[in-house]
Amino acid sequence: MKAPRAVVIGSGFGGLAAAVRLRVMGYEVQVLEALDQPGGRARVFRRDGYTFDAGPTVITAPYLLEELFGLAGRRMDDYVRLVPVDPFYRILYPDGSSFDYVQDEERLLAQIAAISPRDVEGYRKLAAHSERIFEVGYTQLADQPFDRATTMMRVIPQMLRLESHRTVYGLVAKYIKDEKLRQAFTFEPLLVGGNPFTTTSIYLLIHWLERKWGVHFAMGGTGQIVRGLVALLEEMGVEVRLNTPVEEIEVTSGRASGVRTADGTRIRADVVVSNADPSYVYTRMIAPAHRRRNTDRAVARKRQSMSLFVAYFGSTKQFPQVAHHTIVLGNRYRGLLDDIFRRKRLADDFSLYLHAPTRTDASLAPPGHEALYVLSPVPNNRSGIDWKRQAEPYFDRVLAELDRRILPGISQTVTTPSFLTPDEFQHDLRSVDGAAFGPEPRLTQSAYFRYHNRSDDVPGLYFVGAGTHPGGGVPGVLSSAKVLERIVPRPAHGAPLPSMAGAGR
Repeated sequence: MKAPRAVVIGSGFGGLAAAVRLRVMGYEVQVLEALDQPGGRARVFRRDGYTFDAGPTVITAPYLLEELFGLAGRRMDDYVRLVPVDPFYRILYPDGSSFDYVQDEERLLAQIAAISPRDVEGYRKLAAHSERIFEVGYTQLADQPFDRATTMMRVIPQMLRLESHRTVYGLVAKYIKDEKLRQAFTFEPLLVGGNPFTTTSIYLLIHWLERKWGVHFAMGGTGQIVRGLVALLEEMGVEVRLNTPVEEIEVTSGRASGVRTADGTRIRADVVVSNADPSYVYTRMIAPAHRRRNTDRAVARKRQSMSLFVAYFGSTKQFPQVAHHTIVLGNRYRGLLDDIFRRKRLADDFSLYLHAPTRTDASLAPPGHEALYVLSPVPNNRSGIDWKRQAEPYFDRVLAELDRRILPGISQTVTTPSFLTPDEFQHDLRSVDGAAFGPEPRLTQSAYFRYHNRSDDVPGLYFVGAGTHPGGGVPGVLSSAKVLERIVPRPAHGAPLPSMAGAGR
């Protein structure tokens, strides 16, 4: 009997991981990517000898990647090499002082003591609380489907004991009194699109996740992970078809029956898995007649996450004093985040994330040069900001701040600059409102209240990626693909994997 067929929409980390897991389950799988290269947000820009990762640059929980290769009987090291980054992040304060967030507890406590001795014991308690949140929110729930109200009811007592009603900032402030340290231990929700002043403290699990497994970088850049997964899929008999945007998810007799691409091609499928933004999929790719729960009005009520302004540029000068990851904090913290998330205005000041991958892998730039990436959280496109006019002046202001704070002389050495704005998130990546991470990870938009991995409206349609449970960030996205193993029917007659003899890179 013929094996059932699965179509995966999008080749971001979620789509590629879903394709691996579905293929191992016995499905014939095809991945359809709208762009001219795989990776989605993790695509790569190459110019004049520089390599720039477009999106994710922080790799945590590497076991999730190792699992994918292991499912096919392969070793991840044959495809991509991950190396630890130390410090995880260097946090640079407006007064010129800094704090290195590291894995080693003795070094970490020494730095806390140097800033605020009274907060050493408070941090120990915070770390213990973070570990408890991790054991429930990640270990027990990250790869479980959360599409039944009964599932939510079962975990509510644990969530109450863990103080999930508090925000990230609120829970950190319970244990830490120094404002500098509060900022150092609350910025991480911004890495998944959340405001630490409104994001549920469930997301403090990120802190323990990083402490447990470390922060890593892929030699060759994050894009090397994408290339490794695509190579693995090819060896498994999975086609990743580029330049193939999906325009419609077709529904027959009440269930997903395939997709229609932009050129009119119809591709039949027994299962459709979307790595695209669920808000976009429901409102633009599924006819209203098939949507009882995720109506246009219901989707419009969701609060989308912030967006990002990202500049990619080379430098003809090297800056060996700069860490691989640096958080450059501005004078305002809460006020700036209010401007981004609530007021939706482009502030005159900013906090920045600077990525300097050539600290770890010099091959990403010409000899003696740097490849750099600076990210600024900005409002999503509900702000009405005209990025066609604002992008270059904004970059000039960001560059001036970097010149003043961390990269002296950078303004005179910049080469090949380019930008990613909320407009590209909205149009190229088809993200509603140009949000960078799907729905904002508030308590009322997390777990059961987030888009479900199994569609409520269309049987046979499933979701992976940042917009669905468990949420944004590479571990969350990869975990969303693990959920599929629990909710997608296993074929009675699956397609066997081809021989993997001689495979690997």
